[in-house]
Amino acid sequence: MTQVVDDSRARRTVFILVLAQAFLGAQMPMIFTIGGLAGQSLATNACFATLPISLIVLGSMVSATPISAIMQKYGRRVGFLIGTLGGALGGAIGAYGLYLNSFPIFLAGSFLTGVYMCAQGFYRFAAADTASDSFRPKAISYVMAGGLLSALIGPQLVKVTSDSMIIPFMGAYIAVVALNILGSALFFFINIPTPKPPSENTPKGRSRWELITTPRITVAVICAMVSYALMNLVMTSTPLAVVGCGFEQDDAANIVSAHVIAMFLPSFFTGHLIARFGVEKILALGLVILAGAGAVALQGVELENFFVALILLGVGWNFGFIGATTMLAGAHDPSERGRMQGMNDLIVFGGVTVASLASGGLMNCSGGSAAVGWTSVNLAMAPFLMLAGGALIWLVLRPSEETA
Repeated sequence: MTQVVDDSRARRTVFILVLAQAFLGAQMPMIFTIGGLAGQSLATNACFATLPISLIVLGSMVSATPISAIMQKYGRRVGFLIGTLGGALGGAIGAYGLYLNSFPIFLAGSFLTGVYMCAQGFYRFAAADTASDSFRPKAISYVMAGGLLSALIGPQLVKVTSDSMIIPFMGAYIAVVALNILGSALFFFINIPTPKPPSENTPKGRSRWELITTPRITVAVICAMVSYALMNLVMTSTPLAVVGCGFEQDDAANIVSAHVIAMFLPSFFTGHLIARFGVEKILALGLVILAGAGAVALQGVELENFFVALILLGVGWNFGFIGATTMLAGAHDPSERGRMQGMNDLIVFGGVTVASLASGGLMNCSGGSAAVGWTSVNLAMAPFLMLAGGALIWLVLRPSEETA
């Protein structure tokens, strides 16, 4: 007899998270478009231009474990509201740093923005909390698709606000504050049960070491880290490369917009592709597309090269990151959720932090021109793609009972 699965609660949750991803998430393409340019205007050394982006990712990495623990104990809503508080404070302090022409204060605001970025990263896990096994990859995919609207809203807000005040970019950071204050209201409509405190008889689940050494989890974390880190490495450098190669700031905003659309547009069907062809194949396809992005970028620094490379980068990230998230979500029990998800994002954003730190150095300090720096950034993708690809092949070739 066929069992009927009721995913009505999960679908309502997904709807709220899609709105949050679209509205609140608009601040991320805004900041990633102007953060490096604002940093370049404040930093005394051009090698530190992307340090504000690095501090955002570092803040996300440091926040991952405590926010995951808070969500495990008090529920998703509390963690998401902490995220919007961090985003609002980060925007306000960033604007103040621009007002004072203070790079350290601007960096402090960037670090707090990372608290929002961390909380946003848990939207995908929250979508899976109440979803059935069959709906889970689609739920994750739909929530990620909400970023499509953020890709449209964010860069347009940059165009309207970045030069709206005497101090460049300050208006954009004030707009970020408003987004967080208004968007936080969405989470009062979310309905995800708070996990019950474990009793003495409740299975405690695997330790962190046992979890991270489980083959399927290991590979999921590696692929998520590589997909996100390489996307960040290239995207962080893109506005600097575009402007450095003689194009306009609006061109950089349009390219970032196309990239973010490419990050989230496939989400409408990524979950269906995973359900049909299997997560391993979609993950592999994502890594291949990321390699294709690097190959296109190395062909030249014309505007069309930037557009095509960044679009491929977005699609590759989508398949790689959603695939890795789906693989991870099905590889641990609810009792292990807080432990595993916090550890995953700590590792993933640790890799992204290193990538964003390397991005400014490779872009501005590895050669005498923006074109040479851009080449260095894209060549740096190769060893990490080989790492993720090798790990995935290793998993697929293992006996089936060991990959389960």
